[in-house]
Amino acid sequence: MQMNDEDFMLAALELARQAELAGEVPVGAVVVKEGEIVGRGFNAPIGRHDPSAHAEMLALRDAAQNVGNYRLVGCELYVTLEPCLMCVGAMFHARIARVVYGASDPKTGAAGSVLNLFGETRLNHHAEVQGGVLAAECGSVLSQFFAARRARLRA
Repeated sequence: MQMNDEDFMLAALELARQAELAGEVPVGAVVVKEGEIVGRGFNAPIGRHDPSAHAEMLALRDAAQNVGNYRLVGCELYVTLEPCLMCVGAMFHARIARVVYGASDPKTGAAGSVLNLFGETRLNHHAEVQGGVLAAECGSVLSQFFAARRARLRA
């Protein structure tokens, strides 16, 4: 059975739930090569004491190790939240061909919400971008996480 965008986003959502269980902002990402998941990651900056430990960064690192190359030519990256500036930069360096995200990020999104680095013609690499895949589900995981966090702070 061939997986589609929603299937891969569901895999990323499962990783987002793992991040939440670890007390991290629930964002998950997978890297796909030729229809197979080759890299997985979920947010872990708190647990790893690493500001670069975003879901996308960890998925890229995992994929590079599994593929045996830091260039992930032809790969796709699925992430539950629109990537930030740092993560888009790493995707460019990895030569990711396509980026699919769920929920938009109006505060730090670098795929169209705040900035659109993928549309910047002066940069030497470009990727196809598609946002909004399972956006309601991805956004709901984040909204519920932050609502629960606010409720704990008020208690």
